Amino acid sequence: MESSLHRQLKELYGGSPDDCEVTVGGYRIDAVTGGRLVEIQLASLSAIRNKVATLLDDHRVTVVKPIAARTLIVRRQAGGGAEVSRRYSPLKRNPFHLFEELVRFGAVFPHPRLQLEVVLIEQEERRIPRRRRRFNGPDYRVEDRFLLNVVSRHMFRTAADLAALLPAQLPSPFHTQDLSEAASIPRWLAQKMVYCLARCGAIQPVGKFSRSVLYVVTRPAVRRRKSA
Repeated sequence: MESSLHRQLKELYGGSPDDCEVTVGGYRIDAVTGGRLVEIQLASLSAIRNKVATLLDDHRVTVVKPIAARTLIVRRQAGGGAEVSRRYSPLKRNPFHLFEELVRFGAVFPHPRLQLEVVLIEQEERRIPRRRRRFNGPDYRVEDRFLLNVVSRHMFRTAADLAALLPAQLPSPFHTQDLSEAASIPRWLAQKMVYCLARCGAIQPVGKFSRSVLYVVTRPAVRRRKSA
């Protein structure tokens, strides 16, 4: 069943109801606006990788990836019961968390017809008790999610757009620990970021320091004038 968050984002990006839930090339598309197909993906990007790759043969596509900068957790009694508690989750996410998904979407991005938009949001997550708790699982299930606020939007079309996320104070060359410290992100996330940037040619390896691979940002090719 469609979540309220997905429906709200679809209305935000699609505008008119006639532009939402459109069938194109045998696929159900969230919205069509300005001649572009818009897919809003709350789940993993890998789930729509093949769909997007097929649509890009003939269409311009925008993939919208919401990332929760803040989440208000509201616990409720089951069956639409009363609210029990509400609090903000300590987990905060940022545009760097795009690379969690991009490691499984690299076969598609970058592409001349594709743009990837990260929308940072504040969301409300409503939880209700589980009837039967799964082994080692949470004692709740998510009933629904709602959009509270759009914090910011970040558009990516090229490898250079991704490289622009690299912190200005990052040394050159750098390794994943340098990136982790400069960007204030966990090293595992810095490793995913480096993997994605290297795969799309935004950075390149230049050697090693101890057992860590060193990277530099790839400079754009300079066209030489033809001699007369």
